[in-house]
Amino acid sequence: MKVISLVPSITEALFDLGLTENEVIGRTKFCIHPEEKIKNIPIIGGTKNINIEKIKALQPDIILANKEENIKEQVEALMDDFKVIVTNVETIEDNYYLLKTLGNLLGKEEKAQLFNLKIYEILNQAKLDNPVKAAYLIWKNPYMTIGSDTFIHRILTEIGFENIFKDKTRYPEITPEDLEKADVIMLSSEPFPFKEKHIEELQAFYPEKKIMIVDGEAFSWYGTHIAKCENYFKELLTEIHAMQI
Repeated sequence: MKVISLVPSITEALFDLGLTENEVIGRTKFCIHPEEKIKNIPIIGGTKNINIEKIKALQPDIILANKEENIKEQVEALMDDFKVIVTNVETIEDNYYLLKTLGNLLGKEEKAQLFNLKIYEILNQAKLDNPVKAAYLIWKNPYMTIGSDTFIHRILTEIGFENIFKDKTRYPEITPEDLEKADVIMLSSEPFPFKEKHIEELQAFYPEKKIMIVDGEAFSWYGTHIAKCENYFKELLTEIHAMQI
């Protein structure tokens, strides 16, 4: 079966489930994991600017897309010629069914189930004793955060944080003043590449607050990725716990 993935985290999941470079025949430029396996796979554009002619030339059996990652009109154009599966992952349960669907589709049911069990195990074990009010920033100029209908929100909540913007939806714009109620301000490593200098900028507003860079992939990459984040979540929560003492 020849598969093209238009979603970075799904590309990673395909290889984790056991597909090879002969089966995954196209990817976006943002599909960076697993590095050693994706390097020779043709790039068919970005997640938002797919090269439809390139995809047609590759003649895939299945194209895997995502409601949030990809542009609706581009995906619909592909549907005229190919079988396209459009995923939508906002909850842990959605992620469970994504892996279950991929497992069934690719004949990798057992591997998919093992990843699902590992993800639930990690999320059940990685929990703060007491909820910590958090703000999670994904963008700068303007600052943008996450609402309650996002996968990032679900992961945050699962491991014991309270999103101070849980009354918002999707990815609202905010100002530094809006961060006042947060005990910890998380600056994600993606999609905006927050760095130490950005911590310093916000620390000028809130010298007493905990402001930190967090691994954006650990919070936003659905599919199999969370199954590899056990140590990361443990270290993160240990750091937060030390802040509470």
